[in-house]
Amino acid sequence: MTVGLASPPPALAVRLSVVTVADYAEQLKELDATLRNIESVLDLDRLRADKARLEEQASAPDLWDDQARAQQVTSQLSYVNGEISKLGSLRSRLDDAYVLLELADAESDSGALAEVETEIAGLTKAIQEMEVRTLLSGEYDSREALVAIRAGAGGVDAADFAEMLLRMYLRWAERHGYPTEVYETSYAEEAGLKSATFTVKVPYAYGTLSVESGTHRLVRISPFDNQGRRQTSFAGVEVLPVVEQTDSIEIPENEMRVDVYRSSGPGGQSVNTTDSAVRITHIPTGIVVTCQNEKSQLQNKASALRVLQARLLERKRQEEQAKMAGLKTDAAGSWGDQMRSYVLHPYQMVKDLRTEQETGNPSAVFDGELDSFIEAGIRWRKQQQLASDTA
Repeated sequence: MTVGLASPPPALAVRLSVVTVADYAEQLKELDATLRNIESVLDLDRLRADKARLEEQASAPDLWDDQARAQQVTSQLSYVNGEISKLGSLRSRLDDAYVLLELADAESDSGALAEVETEIAGLTKAIQEMEVRTLLSGEYDSREALVAIRAGAGGVDAADFAEMLLRMYLRWAERHGYPTEVYETSYAEEAGLKSATFTVKVPYAYGTLSVESGTHRLVRISPFDNQGRRQTSFAGVEVLPVVEQTDSIEIPENEMRVDVYRSSGPGGQSVNTTDSAVRITHIPTGIVVTCQNEKSQLQNKASALRVLQARLLERKRQEEQAKMAGLKTDAAGSWGDQMRSYVLHPYQMVKDLRTEQETGNPSAVFDGELDSFIEAGIRWRKQQQLASDTA
C-alpha cells in the first residue's frame, strides 16, 4: 500500500494556486524589466547595425589579403552574432514563459506551473549573467585581452601551478568559443612553466578577465615532494588590453634591444632547431617581453612588439590613474595582491578573497568553470568604483 501526503482542501488549493501564479507573474515582470534594461544598455539596434557592417566587410573578396584584419573582422562578427543571439533567445524564452503561465493558470495545470518555475530559475541565472556585460564600461573594457602568467614563490610547485592556470584560462575560453593565441611559454627545468603569455581574441575579453589580475595561491600535498608534505605556492596573473591602431604607443627603435635565441621546451617542427625566439627589452622602463611560439623570427618579433605595446599602454593608464588620484602606483604589483586561494588539502575549496565567492569543486574550476568567480569579481569592482566615486 502506498502512503502519500493528504491533499489540501479544494478551497485552500485554489488560494495557493492563485498566490503562486501571481508570484510567478511578478517574477516574470521583474525579469522583463531587467532584460529591457540590458537591451537598452547593450543597444540592440547598434548591434544589428554593426552586424550588417561587419557582414559586408567579411564578404569582401580581398578580406584575407590582410590576415590580421580578417581575423579581427571575423572575430568581431562572431561576437556580435553571439550577443544578438543571446538577447534574442532570452526574449523568446521570456515570452514563452508568459504564455505557459497563462495556460497553466487557465487550465489549473500543476505540471505546466512546475515548468514555469523551472524556466524562471533558468532565466534568472541567464539574465543575471547577461547583466554583468552591462557593467563593463571602462575605457579599455571592450578590448581583446592579453594575459600573462608567471610562477611565483614555491619552486617547482609554483611552476606547475602556473601551467595549471594557463590550462584553466584556455579551457574557459574554449568553453565560450573564444579564439586564443599563445605567444610565449617558458618551461621550467623540472616541470611546469616559468611564464606564459596568450591573447583572448574577442571583444570585451579585457573587461571580463581584468578581474583575474593578481596573485593566485595554491595549497596542496606536493606531487614533487618525496615526503608528501603540504606545499603553498603562488603564481601571478596580469591582464592587459590589446593595443589597437588608434592607440598612440610608438616605440623608437633606439629604445629597444632585440635579442634572438633558440626556443626551449617541447615543440614541433622548427621549434628548438632555429634561433626564432625573440626577446625585446624596452630600455627606458626595463620591461622585457619574449615570444617563441611561432616558427618565424619575424612573427615572434611582431607578437613580442604587441605585448610590449600592451604593457606600455597599461603603464600609461596606471600613471594617469595615479596622477588623478594623487597617488603613486607600483605597476609591478606585489604578493600582497592575493586575490584567490585554491585549496586541495586538507579540504577542497576555491575562494576569492575579495568577493567571498567560493566553491568546493576545485577540479571544475581548473577545468575552466570560472564564470561565477568572474561575474562576482566584475560586480565587486563596480561596487568599489561606485564607493570611490561617492567618497
